[in-house]
Amino acid sequence: MSAIRTSPGLLTAPAALFLIVFMLVPVGLMLYVSTLERGAFGGVNWGQHTAIAYEKLLFERDLAGQIAFNSDYIAIILRSFRLAAITTAVTLALGIPTALYMASLTPRRAALMLFLVTVPFWTNLLVRNFAWILILRNGGPLDSALATTGLVTPPLDILYTPLATGIGLTYSFLPFMILPIYVALERIDRRLIEAAFDLGADRWRVLSRVVLPLAAPGIAAGAILVFVPCLGAYVSPELLGGGKSLMIGNLIQAQFGASRNWPFGAALALVLVLVLLVSLALLASVKRRERLAS
Repeated sequence: MSAIRTSPGLLTAPAALFLIVFMLVPVGLMLYVSTLERGAFGGVNWGQHTAIAYEKLLFERDLAGQIAFNSDYIAIILRSFRLAAITTAVTLALGIPTALYMASLTPRRAALMLFLVTVPFWTNLLVRNFAWILILRNGGPLDSALATTGLVTPPLDILYTPLATGIGLTYSFLPFMILPIYVALERIDRRLIEAAFDLGADRWRVLSRVVLPLAAPGIAAGAILVFVPCLGAYVSPELLGGGKSLMIGNLIQAQFGASRNWPFGAALALVLVLVLLVSLALLASVKRRERLAS
């Protein structure tokens, strides 16, 4: 019986159709909406094109019509980058030791650890952030526990600060860092580690020169899985930040919600997508250069 021959184009057609319908079409619609004129009572005036939405990113007009530079939205974008980068760094610092510990366990205990890491996914993100409100509020469990040590004097006033937002983001995205690194560590040939020890390497050299380089794909995947959604996060900054650490995701929601400025919201969404694509392209370029150099 002869084998069925299928063209590569036919095999990739479902994935291409999915990307076109659920990515290119929405992005194209956002691009079109961003060029439209804002309606008097919200929405847009279809067919009336203008570049005011993009002008508003950097400039503002006073009542006399004079244009002045406005850095408020740039500050929000930079704050989003800073919080996303800090969250990625913290989850990386916590995720690598956790994944290393899980990889050193027996299969039965490793399965238990995987269960514990994935347990937060069983609860809605909104509920988990409300739980952190109860923990971080003045007079809450964290306040009471630190007060018993005598090191600090309550209240700590952590809630509704950038620190509370960072805690919520780290908690929400930590599993996305642990799981890819653990999978990468599990695929490492243990004979390479044994050979490094046989050649006289200590634990630090084995970790830095053998284990981590071989786990680099998992580390890179975890960093992307944390940084990309964290940059557009909405729930944690809204609930735990209390409006004091506004991120670009909250700003986009406000434009489509209370402000009813759809063109500006679409322009902000496009800026976010463009920034993410540029970041991923730079990361891919760096990885390609490292691969060619090695």
